[in-house]
Amino acid sequence: MATSNHPLQLFRFAFFPDFNTSISYLAETLADPEDWDFSDATTKSYSILKNYLEFTFRKLQVERKVVFTTDNQHASFNTGLVTPNLEEIFTFFEAYRNPRPEHTTPYCFKAFLKKSDNQLLRHFAHSIPDVANYFEKPELLIFNPKCELIPDIEHIIGDNISRFPSHLQVADDAELRRQLFGAIDEVKKKVRTNYKIAIPQYYDGKIQLLLPLCLTVGSPNPDLALVIHRLNDRTYTARTCLTLKMAYNNARLIVKPQSDWLKT
Repeated sequence: MATSNHPLQLFRFAFFPDFNTSISYLAETLADPEDWDFSDATTKSYSILKNYLEFTFRKLQVERKVVFTTDNQHASFNTGLVTPNLEEIFTFFEAYRNPRPEHTTPYCFKAFLKKSDNQLLRHFAHSIPDVANYFEKPELLIFNPKCELIPDIEHIIGDNISRFPSHLQVADDAELRRQLFGAIDEVKKKVRTNYKIAIPQYYDGKIQLLLPLCLTVGSPNPDLALVIHRLNDRTYTARTCLTLKMAYNNARLIVKPQSDWLKT
């Protein structure tokens, strides 16, 4: 799943002289305000933003949307983020002028720039980088209540037990199945009356939907996110579940989740 506090691909592409300071500037000064850390974080690390940039960059590489000047001396990509005035925000990289053996990356990060910045326009006015495209069929972003949802309970439990609440990890198999069946039946009813409960995520080149699973008796808050994907025009299947942090990171690649249940 899309979770990385260490932007490996991005760091292979460019050297960041002070990555954390640059990320802090992007989050606190340039971009439209957003919670980029989870609510239980004890210090600001902008873990959600770092994960977002890494996987956005990976997607743009696949789509060949990282743009280079004709002499390859500069590079840029569209972060998919905007300023409070809705100006798009871009990265700006420069090739090393005097490469040395320690320069193992082709580029050095220079700045996050808004679209109207003269530095960006001077090099990319005729080739403004495009945003990542996560879907070709918008209908996949919305839950279809006419479809049947068929979960693979054994697979959900067997492959994901470490993601369950601690009190259920030690429960006997029968109790765990009962809790899971009950939670899935409940969310099936909810999503058929309110399709907005289903939140789209991007993973492994596909659009999937996330549904809240409330497994703790008496708690109104979900414990996990059930991942469902569409097999055909009549059927969804579910074979895995995510922690809420994993789910938020995946969903944020497409757009900031607007929901009552999937929050930072």
